[in-house]
Amino acid sequence: MPTTTSAEPLPGAPLSTRWGMLAAIDLHGCDAGRLADPECIRRFVPAVIDAIGMRAHGPLRLERFGTDELEGWSAMQFIETSSITIHADEVWARCFVDVFSCCAFDPEAAAAIATAHFGGTAAVTVLER
Repeated sequence: MPTTTSAEPLPGAPLSTRWGMLAAIDLHGCDAGRLADPECIRRFVPAVIDAIGMRAHGPLRLERFGTDELEGWSAMQFIETSSITIHADEVWARCFVDVFSCCAFDPEAAAAIATAHFGGTAAVTVLER
């Protein structure tokens, strides 16, 4: 999977102000049936949390909303070090997963779990904040 990284701090910001990292995982060519299945998304969340060594904080929020081709499932799970969001687009067979944490984690492990659950090909962008 291709991974790009942006580790440059904002101009004038000291390096010690680093807060965390964001892995933006874009999946294309997914299995549309899995993206349309809320239980598949519900199973993905604890699997990715376990794969990156984090712990959930509170309940998973999983809702289907939008209109026409923008309708789909979205999920948000707080983790003890920040959050995970998922946006599933079964119309175009895409899924967008964002993992943000103030603790280091393996973005490729998160992408591998996403691919295993939803199919498709992952492109991973990592930002340090």
